[in-house]
Amino acid sequence: METSRIAVAGASGLIGSALVRSLTADGHEVVRLVRRTPRAKDEVEWDPERQYVDAAGLVGCDAVVNLAGAGIGDHRWTDEYKRKIRDSRLLGTATLAEAVASLDRPPQVFLNGSAMGIYGDTGERAVDETAPPGIGFLPSLCVEWEEAAAPAEEAGVRTVFARTGLVVAAKGGAWGRLFPLFKAGLGGRMGNGRQYWSYIALHDHVAALRYLIDSESLSGPFNLTAPEPLTNREITAAMGRVLHRPAVFAVPAPVLKVVLGEMAQEVLGSQRVVPARLLESGFTFAFPGIEEAIRAVR
Repeated sequence: METSRIAVAGASGLIGSALVRSLTADGHEVVRLVRRTPRAKDEVEWDPERQYVDAAGLVGCDAVVNLAGAGIGDHRWTDEYKRKIRDSRLLGTATLAEAVASLDRPPQVFLNGSAMGIYGDTGERAVDETAPPGIGFLPSLCVEWEEAAAPAEEAGVRTVFARTGLVVAAKGGAWGRLFPLFKAGLGGRMGNGRQYWSYIALHDHVAALRYLIDSESLSGPFNLTAPEPLTNREITAAMGRVLHRPAVFAVPAPVLKVVLGEMAQEVLGSQRVVPARLLESGFTFAFPGIEEAIRAVR
């Protein structure tokens, strides 16, 4: 097996840490970007806010993966936190894209995070990568986020955007908050439950990232979501079945709006996003169905 040297920003996050574990388990050399003085030989310092990265640490990398950014659901969306969400993604992406473009021997691929939030509320309409951006904070953020990678693209580096869906994981991310509720028998639909949730098992997300890193002919946006999105009602019912707990509670929309503020529109909004380009390219999902995705991590 040919090994690669791969730099990962956001290596301590839910997806980043899983990707690092997967790569190192297969013998690849992983360089982790850290926001402090490096304490290990596999660490490289960077500071997105100052738009600084020790570019020397990227020399010899075959791929640079950027999964860094403040958590979308970590805090209430105040103006200040929305600024933090935006800056952490735009500044980080621009910093790495410019560093990649400056190297005498750039990496073969720059894989940058993005999100299915780019499509906005799609209602019952299924959308693939050809759909235009929606309207609102997240769609406009995602557009700018992807545009910030322009220096890498202009330097001729194959650039890929991973438009991530809701990652099914026992800990971390939005799903990590659902598991304790359902295990306690307090789970149930949100709002009317008719809104579509486009999910993906953590295992499949990592596998898709590695597939995109390795596939030399693939570039541009890819939806990282399972093939068949389901409604919130269907997903919460599946959670109840797999965890053997009742899923009878419902959180009314007005309550969510009080608790979550502006972010409630993302929970109540419908995003029926399909991974057309992944499927067309030949990628195979290990856990395409919701019940198997839940069982894989419960």
